[in-house]
Amino acid sequence: MSKSLYKTLEISENADKSEIKKAYRKLAKQYHPDINKTPEAEEKFKEINAAYEVLSDDKKKSQYDRHGDDMFGGQNFHDFAQGQGAGVDINDILNQMFGGGGGFQGGFGGAQGFGGGSPFGNQGFGGYQELDLDMQAQITIAFDVAILGGKQNISLQNDSFDIKIPEGIKDGQKIRAKGKGKSHGSKKGDLILKINVASSPIYTREEDDLTMIFDVPLKTALFGGKVEIKTIHKDITLKMPKDTKQYQKFRVKELGALNSKTKVKGNLYLKANIKLPQIDELDEDLVKLMEEKLPQ
Repeated sequence: MSKSLYKTLEISENADKSEIKKAYRKLAKQYHPDINKTPEAEEKFKEINAAYEVLSDDKKKSQYDRHGDDMFGGQNFHDFAQGQGAGVDINDILNQMFGGGGGFQGGFGGAQGFGGGSPFGNQGFGGYQELDLDMQAQITIAFDVAILGGKQNISLQNDSFDIKIPEGIKDGQKIRAKGKGKSHGSKKGDLILKINVASSPIYTREEDDLTMIFDVPLKTALFGGKVEIKTIHKDITLKMPKDTKQYQKFRVKELGALNSKTKVKGNLYLKANIKLPQIDELDEDLVKLMEEKLPQ
C-alpha cells in the first residue's frame, strides 16, 4: 500500500513522533517562502505543512496508515494536492477527510468527496432535521497570518468565501462565520472554525511573546556593532554590546503578537547565534596569532 505522505516528509513509514517533527522542521525551513525564493517552494511548503498536519496527529495518522493513498483516490499526495487547483486550500480538504466529522469516505472520487454530500457528517443539508444549524470545521493557517492577521479563503459545499483572521489569533481559538452553516427553511446556521496555527521554522510563540534566533558575525559579537534583522513586523537595527555570548537574549518591546483583550503586543526576544568564520578563509598571520594567543 502506497503512503506518499511519508515521502513528502522524506521519512520512513516507521518514523516516530520525534522523527516526524524533526523532518518537518528541516523541510519547512528549507522551503519556507521567506527563505526559498524558487517558484515551486510555496507549493512544496504547503504540501509539507499538510503532510505534517496528518502525520503529527495520532488519530489522523492511524486513519491514514490503514488506508494509505487510497484516501487520495489512489494518487500520490503530490499529484492529489496539485489536482485540487489554486483556489482550494489542501489543509481544508484534509481536515474534511480526516477530521471534519464524517471520517474517511472513500476519497474524493466517491459520492462523499469535496463538493458531493456533506463533508461535515453523513446528512446533507436537505436531510438535516434538528434546529442546531451550526457546522463545525477546522482550518490550518500560516504562522505569519496568525501573528499579522489577514484573509483566508474557504471552499465549502460549492461556496467559496473569505474569512477575516484577526491579528494575534492563537492555536485552538475559534472563528464564527455568520450564515455559512446549514440551512433549514429561511434559517441559516453559522460555520464555526477551529484555527490550527502551523509551526514556524523561524519563530516560537509563548502566549503573546515571540522568540527567534538571529545570526551574529564573530567580529560583531566580540567587539560590538549593529546587526540588521528582519522581523515579522518590520526590519530593525539591533545594537550589539561587546563580548556577546552564544544565545544571549535581547528584548524588543511590542514586536510580538497582539493580545486581543488588552490590544497590546507582546515582546520579541532575539537570541544571538554567533557565526564562526571558516578557518581556511582567514588570513594566515591571523590564524597563527590566534593559535598563539587564544586562551585554552
